[in-house]
Amino acid sequence: MHKASFHTLVIGSGAAGLACACRLHEGGIESVALLTEGLHCGTSINTGSDKQTYYKLGLSGETPDSPVLLARTLFEGGSADGDVAFAEAACSARAFLKLVELGVPFPRDRYGSYPGYRTDHDPVGRATSTGPYTSQAMCRAWQTELRRRQLQVLEGRRVVSLLVQEGRVLGARAWNEAEQSWEVYAAQNVVYAVGGPGALYRSSVYPQLQTGGIGPALRAGALAQSLPESQFGMASTKFRWNVSGSYMQVVPRMISRAADGLSDEREFLRDYLPDPGELYSLLFLKGYQWPFDVSRARSGSSQIDLWVYEETVLKGRRVFLDYRVEPSGFSLERLSAEALDYLKRSGIRSELHRTPLERLRQLNPAAIELYANNGIELAAEPLEIAVSFQHNNGGLSGNLWWESPALSHFFPIGEANGSHGVRRPGGSALNAGQVGALRAAEYIGARYRAEENLEPLFEEALKADAPRWEKFSAQSDAGWEDERRELQERMSRVAAHIRDEELLREAIPAAWGQLERIERRGGRLQSLINLDLALTQAVYLEAMLYQSVSGVGSRGSAQLRREGKILPEDEAFRGRVLESRYLGGRQSEHRWRPVRPLPSGESWFESAWADFEAGKIYQKENGTV
Repeated sequence: MHKASFHTLVIGSGAAGLACACRLHEGGIESVALLTEGLHCGTSINTGSDKQTYYKLGLSGETPDSPVLLARTLFEGGSADGDVAFAEAACSARAFLKLVELGVPFPRDRYGSYPGYRTDHDPVGRATSTGPYTSQAMCRAWQTELRRRQLQVLEGRRVVSLLVQEGRVLGARAWNEAEQSWEVYAAQNVVYAVGGPGALYRSSVYPQLQTGGIGPALRAGALAQSLPESQFGMASTKFRWNVSGSYMQVVPRMISRAADGLSDEREFLRDYLPDPGELYSLLFLKGYQWPFDVSRARSGSSQIDLWVYEETVLKGRRVFLDYRVEPSGFSLERLSAEALDYLKRSGIRSELHRTPLERLRQLNPAAIELYANNGIELAAEPLEIAVSFQHNNGGLSGNLWWESPALSHFFPIGEANGSHGVRRPGGSALNAGQVGALRAAEYIGARYRAEENLEPLFEEALKADAPRWEKFSAQSDAGWEDERRELQERMSRVAAHIRDEELLREAIPAAWGQLERIERRGGRLQSLINLDLALTQAVYLEAMLYQSVSGVGSRGSAQLRREGKILPEDEAFRGRVLESRYLGGRQSEHRWRPVRPLPSGESWFESAWADFEAGKIYQKENGTV
């Protein structure tokens, strides 16, 4: 069994993990290694949207902005901690401008300012973009910096276990797929940037190469928060991509077909809303109200997600966007003033653009090219879609410096960190990942720099960890596809944007049973991934049920039903955070705590200077450093 030691081990190579590894080295930590399944894997390098958004502090125009105002927007989404929201806001410009210096081509005007636009849940227009591949551009820039710094990258490794003793993380165990063998890594600190649980749902817009990885952290005793708070929205299924922005703003024809995908074609939306002006105005709004939102489900644009769900899940049909033909009854003049003004200002004219495809070519020709590059010609075929899992607002808990409150020297960053709460502005996850990378690296450099003799503790942790995995990997991967399918179908059926309390209650024993079955069966890489997902599934389902019986009701991107009735939101819970912890066996515990308040933002310069010089800014809540 291969063994290596590093000062700090970064697990995961998305935009957050890459940034943290480089910032650690920049801060003087020489012994840094990046452990990953592959630099080509994960969400950041493989995903985007028609205009993938980076949400940051406003850096242009006359609209006033400040860290306090940005933090307030992040905090007011509900169930988000004020201190973390303020850190994300205060460090936003620093993180963004670092990307600019690395060469990420965010658009600026002739004076050097960075214009913005409005995104989901955004009051002032803080969003920016490099186009459909913003996060990919970020990864490419950080990969160049990684190579320049000659940092060690260990690819082809799947982390399955964190090595822990006395409430401290000491390293990790990984499966080397190429060598079909185990490797262990001792580390003073572990930065955990494994992304969201992309393979948890059957209908998912995550790239196939992003499966997730918070199971090992849960098994090690890490605290999690806001696990039920995910985002769902319409996405293409043949090639996984959000159909947001211009894909909806050009008002495509939406059709439903029988389960064979060919017969009994009909335009179904007008069965639900006959008035074409009102209907197509709502469809336009899905462009920048893309995530399903229960506040828009009764009379707003999220009705469309419910109608697609009814066609696909309840009726067993298939839904497509057809850009080749005008929707029945469509005309620009029937649209709402907001939609008509947007399209006309974008150069759309009735006499010139007679199909959705012509409008899309005028509005965003790269959106057509993107699908063509992935084998789908929008001029020749309709685009199949479904309401899909897109982002987990919850995840592992972290404090003001992104360190786990339950495991010292352990820093979950990026989407693995559950900082977002109920609602978040579109693109804020990219900012949070960059800020988390910055904060974790800074804290490690300031407080965890010293080399410690942890070998005795590490050997104890390794001795306790080894028996489970040697036995597990002695088996083949036979049957893993069936296990994955069962797990994903269960989550899409009972734990997506439509949730029924009784179905959640029925699903939990089956989820725990599946986890035990996978543990008994064992296997190699795919079974190890299934083991991770099965534990994640069981804890998530229990958190969802706990949230439901607590009386939270419908909120964010989840409509909750009990005995056929849609439960209204109890807004008092926006001031609380749901914490979850795995206890072993079939046990997990969940509790509500008050959100940590939003700081005032006022700091007297002389006092701040003195605290900074003395290192007091790194104090924890109890005053220790």
